Amino acid sequence: MIRAVLDANIHISALLRPQGTPSKVFRLLLEHQAFHLIGSSTIFDEVRRGLNYPRVRRYHSLSVDEIDRWVIALALIAEPTEGRLNVRAVEKDPDDDKYLVAALEGRAGYLVSGDSDLLDLEEYRGVRMITAHDFLRILEQA
Repeated sequence: MIRAVLDANIHISALLRPQGTPSKVFRLLLEHQAFHLIGSSTIFDEVRRGLNYPRVRRYHSLSVDEIDRWVIALALIAEPTEGRLNVRAVEKDPDDDKYLVAALEGRAGYLVSGDSDLLDLEEYRGVRMITAHDFLRILEQA
């Protein structure tokens, strides 16, 4: 089974744009269990913060409680990781290392992102960095 980490922007985009590629990825996860979602508390905290940013709130009408419920639901369907590895791979934005930590601890084959700092790595210790579009193609072919 495919194992993948989705960065916070993919989670947020899936919620904000129901017809977008990240939403299609989520539908395959929820409706067909097309892959195992790997996550960590630091990733889900970033999703929560992102959904509460004023510039993002303009695009949804969720209350703080609804955002919390959404993030809790994500955490419940994800396989949790501890975040204990010490990884220093994303030089331009070390905060993004949390995604690699989750991917490595969760034995994920993919880290799905739109972040060029992550995508520029292409591969790190067996984890492929790919866009949501490329991941959707992989899921549809599996």
